[in-house]
Amino acid sequence: MSAPTENRSTVTEREARQVAEAARERDWHKPSFAKELFLGRFRLDLVHPHPMPAEESVRRGEEFLAKLRAFCETEIDAARIEREARIPDEVVAGLKELGALGMKIDPKYGGLGLSQLYYNKALALVGSVSPAVGALLSAHQSIGVPQPLKMFGTEEQKDAFLPRCARTDISAFLLTEPDVGSDPARLATTAVPDGDEYVLDGVKLWTTNGVVADLLVVMARVPKSEGHKGGITAFVVEAGSEGITVEHRNAFMGLRGIENGVTRFHRVRVPAAHRIGPEGAGLKIALTTLNTGRLSLPAMCAGAGKWCLKIAREWSAEREQWGKPLALHEAVGAKISFIAATTFALEAVLDLSSQMADEDRNDIRIEAALAKLYGSEMAWRMADELVQIRGGRGYETAESLKARGERAVPAEQMLRDLRINRIFEGSTEIMHLLIAREAVDAHLSVAGDLIDPAKSLPEKAKAGAQAGVFYAKWLPKLVAGPGQLPTSYGEFRHGVDLSTHLRYIERTSRRLARATFYGMSRWQGRMETKQGFLGRIVDIGAELFAMSAACVRAERLRTRDEHGREAYQLADAFCRQARIRVEELFGRLWTNTDDLDRKVVKGVLGGAYTWLEEGIVDPSEDGPWIADATPGPSTQSNARRPYGS
Repeated sequence: MSAPTENRSTVTEREARQVAEAARERDWHKPSFAKELFLGRFRLDLVHPHPMPAEESVRRGEEFLAKLRAFCETEIDAARIEREARIPDEVVAGLKELGALGMKIDPKYGGLGLSQLYYNKALALVGSVSPAVGALLSAHQSIGVPQPLKMFGTEEQKDAFLPRCARTDISAFLLTEPDVGSDPARLATTAVPDGDEYVLDGVKLWTTNGVVADLLVVMARVPKSEGHKGGITAFVVEAGSEGITVEHRNAFMGLRGIENGVTRFHRVRVPAAHRIGPEGAGLKIALTTLNTGRLSLPAMCAGAGKWCLKIAREWSAEREQWGKPLALHEAVGAKISFIAATTFALEAVLDLSSQMADEDRNDIRIEAALAKLYGSEMAWRMADELVQIRGGRGYETAESLKARGERAVPAEQMLRDLRINRIFEGSTEIMHLLIAREAVDAHLSVAGDLIDPAKSLPEKAKAGAQAGVFYAKWLPKLVAGPGQLPTSYGEFRHGVDLSTHLRYIERTSRRLARATFYGMSRWQGRMETKQGFLGRIVDIGAELFAMSAACVRAERLRTRDEHGREAYQLADAFCRQARIRVEELFGRLWTNTDDLDRKVVKGVLGGAYTWLEEGIVDPSEDGPWIADATPGPSTQSNARRPYGS
């Protein structure tokens, strides 16, 4: 029998896109600030005045944060977790006692019922002391059993599983396979119906929390048959079920305490009552869950930025070079300014997106994706700058620093720990494509058939007529707007003038929409292959979103008399830095090496440059690039290790 990896290679690019497209939430029932931004419409009214949490939500949230802070300060030994590459059982037991497993679960199921805003503040707090503990809690609640059940589960499922998740049971989410990452069309794990049960077979890779989990959300393909629609489907599975083997606990560059493994399913029987939603709805459930679940990563990125700022401030004031503090040297000062301004913006993006998620007035699928993309990229840059500011001490481990009598500052660990966020829950490259697809949704809705090579001439003609009507109304609105009036957004002038940045955002939003339209006109059906162009379009949108959030947050803090003057300064600095990045991205839309890069890549893959690889020794050991994932019984010992066992 052929190996599954060989079978899956027959999926075409078009088929893969169709699977992804079918899983998208196609309708927009609520307004979206970010979607409007990409269409050239700066809808400041959707985010300003800044939405605010209810007083009771704040009271409960602050009360829990105080308890969590005390626990983090006294019970979590971050150095021990890094040294032993494990979160001690007593730490997990303490988190359970605090109710941290049920932060987002409704109190009627035993949870704390915190808002998204305070859930994210909690993750930022715990992630600052130990990113591994933050990952444990995030994977459990943001993408594990609680969130999909909250949104799609039956009352019976909620009654059965949510109380366990709130207090005692760790959960994990299993989608990725050895040869399947962001391309679920080739998903090989199967769930074959058998009476009132399904029989699961397959192998899952990079199962965060999978080594210690009690409950799993598993994505598997149900074969189409009589009475069964089939398709990728979600199941709640007991991790201790017969036929489940954790074959390996993975080790990584960072997040050394993370419990991430390889899980094999061999004839695992799952009751049909444990299926989440209908057959074929698995990917849609996963994507919808991630609309808010993705906010957990930027939460920990914002927390990392705060820590980087604290260390940069303390160290650069203490360290002297050539007769003055390190911070007063312009080359270092610019790095500190970048860290401070960007931390302010990341928290602004996080708080705004979180509060919008709580209010549920807006569709935030693009905002959450932008927050994840932008947060993961900028946090990595901030940590890298901190290592540079610290110099040799930034590269030295905290353990080594401590051993020779200096403060144990884990800057190099922070850099390692943050690196995965550019890959977790959608890599930067995948996020670019996902956001770009949503950003051009309005165009594809009216002109998609026009640029689809598979459509007939009559269908193209009809699409052409629809597109003509849409663009006749839309394009003239991209010519002028409030951003050209010096008096616009005057309420953002208070000592520091932020109105100039809001006018820039409005003008640049229209410029971005024009560039997107020009790209579609130029490349038509080939637009989806222009990933460099699309990535820059998305990055410009991310900067504009962050600028908007920073200005709105500064004004909110001013009106509440909470460091308003300083907030305005930080927002101004961030916007000026962001504008430089935006202009560079616009220049690279049309002046780049994309075409030449494609030629070089073809040469690399074709072996034209193998001579360039001469003169080295490759220390890699022999073995397959992708492990065999053929279904069958496990030949490995079970590495599963539930906490407290």
